[in-house]
Amino acid sequence: MSAVPAEEHVPPPEDAVPVLNLANVLTGIRIVLVPFFLAALLVADGHDVRWRFGAFLLFAVAAITDRFDGEIARRRGLVTSFGKIADPIADKALMGAALIGLSVLGILPWWITVLILGREVGVTLLRFWVLRLGVIPASRGGKLKTLVQTVAIGLFVLPLTELAGPVLALDAVRWAFMAAAIVLTVVTGLDYVYRALRLRRAAVG
Repeated sequence: MSAVPAEEHVPPPEDAVPVLNLANVLTGIRIVLVPFFLAALLVADGHDVRWRFGAFLLFAVAAITDRFDGEIARRRGLVTSFGKIADPIADKALMGAALIGLSVLGILPWWITVLILGREVGVTLLRFWVLRLGVIPASRGGKLKTLVQTVAIGLFVLPLTELAGPVLALDAVRWAFMAAAIVLTVVTGLDYVYRALRLRRAAVG
């Protein structure tokens, strides 16, 4: 006698999921935190340790919501059209505000900010370019890139020099993370270009 297969969990259609759910609330919190984070970062030109540490805490909280909102949406069947649009906007707003703020303060060279944000803009444009042909799934490299970028930026937001003095080891650690983030930014960007071109060639051919 064959066993009766367990029923597969089928997520509800997106239009049946309420927009006001836990995943979207976390995304909304991340968006709301961005201007407060940037304001705290720029107080006293970044020289006030308490405000810089406050900016770091806000950045960390926002980054944690990024870690959980998508996972909650998928696991609990809370995927909505709003979430699909708002989540990447929240991500780019947080990272963009942090990078631009750090460059304005002279803590991070502008070329790094331009490179990372330029990659994000370029990938977004590529997504629109091949949207009608198919969806390019996020790669493991892309997820690793996001994680390493977040850690690297967080280390630059944290006032390490003010808290521990000019310790070369601490400075080397944050620059090592930033160097890894830059490499992953370039490599995953080129990989996305390759996959987009391959998808387009397959569709045309």
